[in-house]
Amino acid sequence: MEGSIFPVEPIGPVAVRSVGRSGRVRSRRGCILLPLRRMGPRRDSAGGTDSAGGTDSAGETGRAGRQPRSTHAGSALVADLERIYLREGPPEPAQLAEVVARARAVLRAEPASIRPTSSSGTPGGVVRLDRALPTIVVPDLHARMELILALMTYRGHATGGVSVRQLLTEGELQVVMVGDGPHAEARAMRRWHAAFDEFAGGYASHEAMDAEMRESLGAMEMVMELKCSYPPHVHFLKGNHDNIANEEGDGNLPFGKFVAEGQMVEAYVRKFYDGKLLKAYAAFEKQLPVLAIGGRFIVSHAEPRTTFAIDDIVNYRRHPEVVLGLTWTDNDEAEPTSVPAMLQALVGRDDATYFAGHRPVADRWGERANGRFIQLHNPDRLQAAFVPPDRPFQPARDVLTLR
Repeated sequence: MEGSIFPVEPIGPVAVRSVGRSGRVRSRRGCILLPLRRMGPRRDSAGGTDSAGGTDSAGETGRAGRQPRSTHAGSALVADLERIYLREGPPEPAQLAEVVARARAVLRAEPASIRPTSSSGTPGGVVRLDRALPTIVVPDLHARMELILALMTYRGHATGGVSVRQLLTEGELQVVMVGDGPHAEARAMRRWHAAFDEFAGGYASHEAMDAEMRESLGAMEMVMELKCSYPPHVHFLKGNHDNIANEEGDGNLPFGKFVAEGQMVEAYVRKFYDGKLLKAYAAFEKQLPVLAIGGRFIVSHAEPRTTFAIDDIVNYRRHPEVVLGLTWTDNDEAEPTSVPAMLQALVGRDDATYFAGHRPVADRWGERANGRFIQLHNPDRLQAAFVPPDRPFQPARDVLTLR
């Protein structure tokens, strides 16, 4: 990426020195709420924020007369993301606790126009996206900090040669991430096996697991910083791996693929952080939405297992089957009519598209449900989908290679 200050070369398992708790200090920066401004002729996006009922009720008043976020704040965010990427080990306990607390506060404060309110009075499981804005859908992270850096510095045909960071700062773009922040995949399989031996030894040594947690917690620290910096325009959906306590219940299932990744992460956090931070982080995960609705599309982590009613998704904390059915569905497990039925009920367009990650694809994208369900998760590619507000999604044109 020309002009990028970020080191975004693809990385494999990272060799780091054994990490103690050295008291590294981070900047204590509060969340800066992003004002929106009316878009100029570069973007055709005159509408307002979509309401809970699915109509564009905010009109022109949602962005008129406001100023973009300051250049200084944008520079501070860039510096934070670079610092996280270059850090040798996992975040310090106080550092992680602070960003988790800030992110939780932002999620609690999301307005009903964006997160329709659940029956308990808290933001519900649905994100109502701005129907006038272009959207970038980001596939599973799986500890790939470089995917976030590549996204933020991307400037290509889809963005008119302007960086994603600048468009977010100016209120001209929104980003939806499909979830699964932690747990490096096959690229780190040998490291997972080495880390399992460390886990079996009670983490008396923990070099391999330190390297994994540097990436997993670092990626999620980046996500939280982005959410705090751009609350209306950056949304991270819950995935099946977003279960730091490795619990069974509330739509979660314990996880293990190469070894016992879920159990190993939970034990690591308890040992090197504490139970209080583990609880706070798990609470953050349960505040995450599970579905995003745009003018021409829907996004969830996985293919919907069945056709879920909008009220049940909004009240997902009372419906664990919704969380399970939007985060854990394997290929060929969904009801054949779930994707078209949900697109019809929630979007109401014949040319609407349903996006997800979860199951890996070998090429740039995969298709199911007669081409209406697009899978984006290729673990070997830094990519995302650009969804324009004024035309149907065209995968050959709109699946972006970020670097």
